[in-house]
Amino acid sequence: MNSIVIEETGKPLPRDTPAGAYVGDVPDEDLDQLGSVLPPAGHDPLAEGILMKHQSKWVEDQSPLKLAEKGRRTGFTYAEALDSTTIAMTARSAGGDNTFYIGDTKSKGLEFIATCARFAEVVAREKLRIGVYVWDDVQEDGTSKQITSYRIRFASGFKIEALSSNPANIRGLQGRVIVDEAAFHAAVKEVLKAVNALLIWGGAIRIISTHNGQANPFNELIKDTRAGKYDYKIHRATFDDAVANGLFERVCLIRGTEPTAEAKREWYDRIRRSYGTDIAAMKEELDAIPREGEGQLLSLAAIEACSIPAYKVIRWAPPSTNFLDLSDVVREAAIDDWLNREVRPVLDELLDDTGTAIGEDFGMRQDRTDIAIGQTAQDLTRQVKVVLELRQCPYPQQRQILFWLGDTLPKFEGGILDANGNGMALAQEARIKYGPELIVELMPNDAFLREHMPKFQAAFTDKTILIPADRDVRDDLRQIQNINGVAKVPRNVRTEGTDGGKRHADSAVAIFNLFCALARDVVHYGYKPAPKSRTGEPYPDEDRRSGGLFRQGAW
Repeated sequence: MNSIVIEETGKPLPRDTPAGAYVGDVPDEDLDQLGSVLPPAGHDPLAEGILMKHQSKWVEDQSPLKLAEKGRRTGFTYAEALDSTTIAMTARSAGGDNTFYIGDTKSKGLEFIATCARFAEVVAREKLRIGVYVWDDVQEDGTSKQITSYRIRFASGFKIEALSSNPANIRGLQGRVIVDEAAFHAAVKEVLKAVNALLIWGGAIRIISTHNGQANPFNELIKDTRAGKYDYKIHRATFDDAVANGLFERVCLIRGTEPTAEAKREWYDRIRRSYGTDIAAMKEELDAIPREGEGQLLSLAAIEACSIPAYKVIRWAPPSTNFLDLSDVVREAAIDDWLNREVRPVLDELLDDTGTAIGEDFGMRQDRTDIAIGQTAQDLTRQVKVVLELRQCPYPQQRQILFWLGDTLPKFEGGILDANGNGMALAQEARIKYGPELIVELMPNDAFLREHMPKFQAAFTDKTILIPADRDVRDDLRQIQNINGVAKVPRNVRTEGTDGGKRHADSAVAIFNLFCALARDVVHYGYKPAPKSRTGEPYPDEDRRSGGLFRQGAW
């Protein structure tokens, strides 16, 4: 195809349309279809009794960084549209500026711009058309597609524009940025990082959202701000706060109905009852209390209660961009140095008289390889004492590390290895080396997960599993979801780690595999291998002959 269709105008655009090109106005009939989500024509947002208390406080606060933690439909976006309109209509000398709105959906962008245009008619006495513009939206794989943005421009020369939430499109903007429903953006953390650069030249950031789970970066940002790590001013208004501030009365005003006490009680109860038995969802959406997560197997509290600061996560990444192209000898030497310098001292703390097992999740380019190492204590607690995490580690070095562990760990009981994709080859090599009694090649099906995941969950509930206290480990474990009655990691959902890279619950899978490996029946024999020579080489032939000079370990 050599053209695309901009759905708001119905006009086909050539593929070579330049970025930022104006392609037309949003038709009035399209705005009419927005219906009741827009203020009625002629609505005056500055009229007496329109702004509620929490909305007024939001507009009055002109701090560079603001956060709104809110219940549904409490009016923060309405207040921000008014503030954006008054700032855009103001001359630069009086504090005027551009505003960029970034919503979680395309329709939210059009709704915000249309609301500002309605306000401009009353507040600025300007009749503004909403222009449609086309941009190249760069994807993660480097390709791009044409998307639309919406824009209104004021007589002051300033504009309000709704953009996509792609972080690459946010960088380089200058002015005020509004991130609406931030917790629901596909790349929350990247969006929040991208807008921070605006502050260098005196911009302003407004982040508005309801909650979307405890582990969501929006909730993390709020917690870190309250802990003093950021300078955001936090505004909070629950549904009940808004009701106390006159929300029902504003609804009646817009609809042209009479606000009575009886109608208010019925309206309030109807909204609460609409959530049925899903109390967690009601508390999150109305009371601004982030829930543990829809379908999540492990609660945040349960994971953190089992987290031990003394247990380690040891991470490896290529020391250079051309590591794969180095000779085998150089790569092997680099891994040997890392193993002996960073890993061996931690393994030396393992109990020599207790069986040690491993659980592994294989990754190569995007996902990590995680190897969880642990033992079962005297009280039957599963102790995940160390997790090795390898990022973009070449296959030969993954084999080198795995075999080193098998040869080094005290009383090695084997382990369960991920046999999906390229992991199958490594799992098979380990099975050949250590035997099928020790190594399990696992491609977990629903039957396996249905049997073992409830035990895994119970271990966290009962605190009979101990894991490293690590944010990535915690967030990985939170990715295990109940899907159609089976706890598993969603196939196509990835999160961002603390290093900025993508994760697919890598450490969670490794820890689960270790948990299952420690539950296996392994028979221990009273066998101790004869020590090797000091050089690690076989003893000379004369020591093998009868009458030779036998030494310890000779045969």
